[in-house]
Amino acid sequence: MSETFKALVLRQEGDKVRHAIEQLTVNDLPEGDVLVAVEYSSLNYKDAMAVMGTGKIVREYPMVPGIDLAGTVLESKSPFYKSGDRVVLTGWSVGERYWGGYTQRARVKSNWLVPLPEGLDTRRAMAIGTAGFTAMLCVMTLEDAGIKPGSGAILVTGAAGGVGSVAVAVLSNLGYRVAALTAPGQEHTHKYLQDLGATDFVSGPEWSEQPRPLETQRWAGAIDTVGGKVLARVLAEVNYGGCVANCGLAGSTDLPTTVMPFILRAVSLRGVDSVMCPIPRRKASWSRLVRDLPSESLEKITPGIISLGDVSKYASELLAGKVRGRLVVGVRA
Repeated sequence: MSETFKALVLRQEGDKVRHAIEQLTVNDLPEGDVLVAVEYSSLNYKDAMAVMGTGKIVREYPMVPGIDLAGTVLESKSPFYKSGDRVVLTGWSVGERYWGGYTQRARVKSNWLVPLPEGLDTRRAMAIGTAGFTAMLCVMTLEDAGIKPGSGAILVTGAAGGVGSVAVAVLSNLGYRVAALTAPGQEHTHKYLQDLGATDFVSGPEWSEQPRPLETQRWAGAIDTVGGKVLARVLAEVNYGGCVANCGLAGSTDLPTTVMPFILRAVSLRGVDSVMCPIPRRKASWSRLVRDLPSESLEKITPGIISLGDVSKYASELLAGKVRGRLVVGVRA
């Protein structure tokens, strides 16, 4: 009889999605050439939506959610990994199309994995997780566009969230002046963001209104995690020749703007996708995180570790905007 382990499993029952911790065996796992003993995952916005049955995150059931994981290779048919290797997985639609990280054993494809970067343990890797990995990709995107610390202020939207928190900390550590945009009613997060390096704060009802095509120029660049009307306003306020790195659509998939920011101010809008990210850039992002994200900032961003049994509670709070920073999920056997 195969050894059993715990996993959080989503099952569709009619038009409802149910989640429960179940006992599984490796025979229940999907195909893949590497078996990983998972130690940690994390709770991201997409995970919360999947667990609570909100939106169209999960493509097929049953599903184990969790869009990232870190652990140790138990078995491998791949020439690139052997038993005992420490690995990280972010992206590749795990937790959406393929079983993800909320399980004590995961069978995955070897080309989804990255060796655990030197200088990180698995807990810290998941404290960074997909959110931190994406934040660094956004910073690298601004750098690719020629935005430097002396170029002017950088706006980070959704700043108290996982991606936003890491982006604020990294940008500040690199010497950028950082402005943080928080939703109305989240002024209590300003001290937290100030401790991460934000020097300016933006909030107000105008950010939920339809902006004019062009507003007063304020930002050399921006990292937008929200989309929708917020992104439209960001584009309207970016300086001539500036760049916006967009990685989130929590606000809306619509973009109610015009071509005016792009033509009259030569603003560039660059999408950042942590899933379709080439391996060389994936490795570069992790290396930069080890170097450019201060350990004391990461501790502030990560309040603690939650268990598989806590996921449902915190998923509800995350969707309600009551969670700041990163939530690490401890799943090891």
